[in-house]
Amino acid sequence: MSRRTAPLLLLLAALLGASVLSGCATRDDDAPPEVGTGFPLEVTPPGGAPLKFDREPQRIVSLSPTATETLFAVGAGRQVVAVDSQSNFPEGAPHSRLSALTPDPAAIGGYAPDLVIVSADAGGKLTTALDKLGAKTLVLSDAKTLDDAFAQFSLLGKVTGHPSEGEDLAKRTRGDIDKIVADTPKPATPLTYYHELDQTFYSLTSATFIGGVYSRFGLVNIADGGDPHAAGGYPQLSAERILKADPKLIFLSDTKCCGQNAQSVGARPGWNTLSAVKSGTVVALDDDVASRWGPRITDLVRAVAAAVTKAGK
Repeated sequence: MSRRTAPLLLLLAALLGASVLSGCATRDDDAPPEVGTGFPLEVTPPGGAPLKFDREPQRIVSLSPTATETLFAVGAGRQVVAVDSQSNFPEGAPHSRLSALTPDPAAIGGYAPDLVIVSADAGGKLTTALDKLGAKTLVLSDAKTLDDAFAQFSLLGKVTGHPSEGEDLAKRTRGDIDKIVADTPKPATPLTYYHELDQTFYSLTSATFIGGVYSRFGLVNIADGGDPHAAGGYPQLSAERILKADPKLIFLSDTKCCGQNAQSVGARPGWNTLSAVKSGTVVALDDDVASRWGPRITDLVRAVAAAVTKAGK
């Protein structure tokens, strides 16, 4: 989760409020369960209550960009009828104006979903409202580790009727990452890095999901300080602190949002003296890939591997 995502989730908690759903659509909940699809089944999301499914969901609404990517990756794309406004991948996803930050139960209900996937539901208010529609609400919180992400791949495959595809995605992604890390030459001494979330120098520590990816390569995070968990793992640094730390690698996840690149970083006052700038190891990441925990995490791992290889020469 990026620093930009954190306050948005807090906004969700404040604005969701008492969304009242009147005139709800009904569904035949007495229909017999499907046969041969692994249903009925019961799953328990991490930190959540058990959720029962009588049949394979046929009308899914995703209010999580990460879940959207994963749904299509496990073969459930045909079941997705709408995704939120921030779900920009894959291109074939049925984009809508639905908001993941201030979800409107009535607007969601217009798609007659039988399953709605969100990354947060403060107080369970959205779940309560959607339950009146007969729609299940699956809350998949931000992954804190790679293992959390793999578990979500498997879970989404299972609840959508694609259990083998979900397990395969998790196994394949884990294997790809392990191989990339193993094949990356290890530098003689640990490399330091700075991960930039925005131009005000908000960063992330090794205690976060993305920080954990960097740790797989033995990288040392200049934002960790004395406590990687401080500021929720998303501290704001200063230009002076960054210049003093002189990171060997700089990773930018404010390229699409804010137009940052190696040239703009090098043009900042005093930054042309940084080792990362002088050695050409300022890495422009895809903002979306660097803030999600979906199947494209391997793209981030490959980018980090390439940077480590270059910096270690």
